[in-house]
Parts: sequence; structure tokens; C-alpha cells
Amino acid sequence: MKNQTETNTFDAIVVGSGISGGWAAKELTEGGLKTLVLERGRNVEHLTDYITALKDPWEFPQRMHLTKQELEERPVQSSHCNAGDMHFYVKDSEHPYIQEKPFKWIRGYQVGGRSLTWGRQSYRLSDLDFEANKNDGYGIDWPIRYDDLKEWYDYVEEYVGISGSSESIPHLPDGVFLPPIPMNSIEKHLKDSVSKQYVDRKIINGRVANLTEYKEGRGKCMYRNLCSRGCPFSGYFSSNSSTLLDAYNSGNLTLRENSIVKEVVYDEATKKAVGVTIIDAISKDEITYYAKIIFLNASAIATAAILLNSVSKSFPNGLGNSSLQVGHNLMDHVVNEGTYGTFDGLLDKYYEGRSPGTIYIPRFQNLDSKTSNPNFIRGYGIQGKGERQHWDSKPTTGFGVALKAQLQKPGKWIISLGGRGEVLPYYENKISLDHQNLDQWGLPLVKVHFEYGENEFAMMEHMTKSSEEILKKAGFKNVGSYRNSPPPGSAVHEMGTARMGNDSKTSVLNKYNQMHDVKNVFITDGSCMTSSACQNPSLTYMALTARACKYAIEQLKSNQL
Repeated sequence: MKNQTETNTFDAIVVGSGISGGWAAKELTEGGLKTLVLERGRNVEHLTDYITALKDPWEFPQRMHLTKQELEERPVQSSHCNAGDMHFYVKDSEHPYIQEKPFKWIRGYQVGGRSLTWGRQSYRLSDLDFEANKNDGYGIDWPIRYDDLKEWYDYVEEYVGISGSSESIPHLPDGVFLPPIPMNSIEKHLKDSVSKQYVDRKIINGRVANLTEYKEGRGKCMYRNLCSRGCPFSGYFSSNSSTLLDAYNSGNLTLRENSIVKEVVYDEATKKAVGVTIIDAISKDEITYYAKIIFLNASAIATAAILLNSVSKSFPNGLGNSSLQVGHNLMDHVVNEGTYGTFDGLLDKYYEGRSPGTIYIPRFQNLDSKTSNPNFIRGYGIQGKGERQHWDSKPTTGFGVALKAQLQKPGKWIISLGGRGEVLPYYENKISLDHQNLDQWGLPLVKVHFEYGENEFAMMEHMTKSSEEILKKAGFKNVGSYRNSPPPGSAVHEMGTARMGNDSKTSVLNKYNQMHDVKNVFITDGSCMTSSACQNPSLTYMALTARACKYAIEQLKSNQL
């Protein structure tokens, strides 16, 4: 993304260029606002900088594995990357943080952020989710309901391109879908089995942001399943392939990479934020940029850190933090990666390409009195994928020609299932700043304190047993589970550190993602979430961002800000 001529004063500033920051850039620039996007990482040009996208495994010196040095540089990130995409993940050695309790903070510091590496699962929340806090007393009530967001889900899905199927499930609303990515033979078998064995659950096509039809300026998915390297066909949605390009084409975008936000500048006289001070990541010079409205979209942990570091006479505990909620209520989905089983039949069936699609079992717990579970509240969904075993995961015999023949023959069908469960909003789960330990730019290190509660552990146990039961009833063998309880942060769905709410005493943002205390600051990344639900949250971030941008533009043009 090429920079336009920079000045220090703009109509709007957006901090972050990932999923939500890209949407803020698109909506604000297309709304006529001269907008500065600040990205703390390096520039990534769409297509040009996808340097591994067309490489085969044998073209990597370590055959996709990280070297010892690369593992030492990325002790946290290495669980989520390989040699093909590690350049889209930070080096932990260069960007340390403090884990008061084990927590994986997975980060991508570049233009596009984690939109280049996200899992693309895209599900709507429903009123089962928006009303959960109010109904069971955990957390505070959301200030919005599904009807407030429905048109924005429609708007975002139409633009992004979500492949999926309409299923008429009340607690998982249907959307604007492209044709679904087809299930393969083993996935269809499991779907049929579940429909026969259960009345409370069903298998549907995963709803993913991969194009199954061409969209203007974007090619459809080629079934390479190498999405995290950057797509040379623009077949999946990212900021780089879509929203930032539209923002640039508006003529109203200035993008500044290598810009680490130090603080939001607050003016005591006007009671407004007037700008953002950054540290140039290369020169380490400080520069202040000014704007009428500011959108913070740096991700839940980073946005909260910026707020906490933005102190003033009015806000000694951090910008907009009169409620003392900033940094608290950190959530991430609980996961139980790795329930698997093999199947002896269907050996005459195979599949074409490497599908990025999945199957999905929507939440089936605590929906009503019939599905109530006495051991935990809220619920989880299950994502899965089936394939034939490959040469590196099946027994092989022989030598020479015989061995080569075995390597070319696919193994049994295997399927894997993984749950994604809701984490409750606990005040004690938080991020804070350590002013005694500074990073290389002189900023305090982030400290993360996060623990699962009894509810989450009970949910994890249930999702593992349920997944194993589903496979056994479908005739799978060698059923088992591994990584039953990966560390918090593993879902890469951190949220909740600047939550929305109706009451300024217990929340940071109002129903339009506007700060209660500072009216010209908006936050639409994961920070804003009042509860986590169990669905992948990025689609909701995008819908909330588009909605908030429209409101902010209207307020600005009517002199309300």
C-alpha cells in the first residue's frame, strides 16, 4: 500500500490495519473523511509481498519446519506458524510481554495485521448471545441486540464473500452466502450419522470467508489451503485484498507503517481527544498526528495498553477509564484441539484439491430447558475436517519401488474435531502495564493475567467427550483426543478489555462503540465485546465497525463531535 503525501492533521485517525482497522479505513474514507491509518508493523503490498505463496514444501530448506533459531525467536508464535507464514508473525524476542499466568498472545505486526492469517470462520451472534449476560448474571448487559446488527451483518457479508449454507437455526442466524464449500465423502458420512443419532445437533457447512464465486477484483478460492501465506488470487478476505484497497482508491487514505502508538492525546479544555502520538519504529522519533475522530483497532490487548498509557489530569488511570474497566474482562475462547478417529470404509472415494472448508456443529447446549447442562452455563460449537491419511501419518512398508508405491497411496479416512467454547467475562482476567520493564521503544511491557474458571474446565471436558462420542457413533475407530487443554490465548480470539454497555460506571463504550468519557474516540476491535459467545468473532467486529463508522460520520457532520 503506497503512502499518499503525509500531513499532520486529518479528519480521522485509525490505529491498526487488521480486520476491523481495514473496515474503519474503508468506511471513513468512502464517507469523505481524510483518514490516517497507523500500523505499527512493516508494509505488506497485496500480492507483491506474499513471498511464499507459490512455493512448494521442498523449496523450504527445513521442509516447512522452523529452525532452532527461529523457534527461539518465536517461543509463543511458533505454535501457530511454520516456515511458510512465519514472516506474518512477530518475533517474541523483539516484542516481549509478561505472562503472569500462561497466555499465548499471537500477533502479526504488518499492514493487514492478522487478517492475513485468520482462520476465516464467520458466524453471526444471536440474541442468545447478546442476552446471555443479562439472563445469567455474569458480566453486564449488552447495549445492543441482534436486530441492531442484522443489516450490518448483511452489508459486511455481501462485501466480504462468505461461503455457507442457510440452515434456519435460530441461535445461529443465516446470512448472505455464496455457495458453500462442498463436504467430502467422510464429512457427508458424519453429517448423515449425526442426523440419525441425535435430535439436538446437526452438521452444517462451515461458513468461511473464501470465495466460491468470482467477485469484482478478486478471484475465487483455488483450494490450495495455503491462506496464511497471503492469497495471490485474492480468494479469501483480508484487509490487503479488499478494504484497504478501497480506502486507497477513495483518494482519502494516508497509510503510515512502522508507527507504534504511544498514547492518545487528550485536551483538558475541549474534553476531547485531539490526536495520537507515535514512535517511529525505525528512527524512534516521536510524532503527533491530529484528527477530529479516532478509531482504535489495534486488537483487544494492544488497544487496552494504549488507553492505559494515555494518562492525563482527567484520566490518571488511562484514557476513558473512569469505570476502571479498561484492561479487565479479558476473554478468549476455550478450545479442545484434537479429537480424531479413523474410518475403514469409503476407500474408493477421494477429493479434489486441498479444501479450506470445514464442517461445523452449532452450539447444542443450554439453548432451552431441554438442552440444559447442569455442569456449566453458556456453550460451545465444534469445528471439524475430514481427509485421507497422508504418507507421513500412515504406516508404510517396503523399500525402493514398493515404498514409493505405498507413499503414493492414500491411507484411511480420518476426521478431526475441535470445540470452541464461550469464556465468561471475569474482572480478574486482565492486562496491565509494567512501568518498570520497558520495550526497545521505551514503552511499558504488557502484563497478562488470565485463568479459566470452573465453568470453562467443565465445558472443555464436555466438548471432548461429546466429540469422541459423535465419532464413535459414526463408526470411527482409534478415537481419541490430544491437547485437551491448550493454554488460554490459543484460539487467538482475545476480546473484552474495553467493553460496551449502557452504564458508564460499568463499561467503557456505548451502543455505538463510542467512549462514554471521550465522545470522539471509538473502539471496534475485540476490546468492545461484552461477552465472548462461542462463535468466531471477526465477522461481528466487522459489522460493529461499519455501524460505528456510519454513526461517527453522521455525528461529525452534524457537529456533535
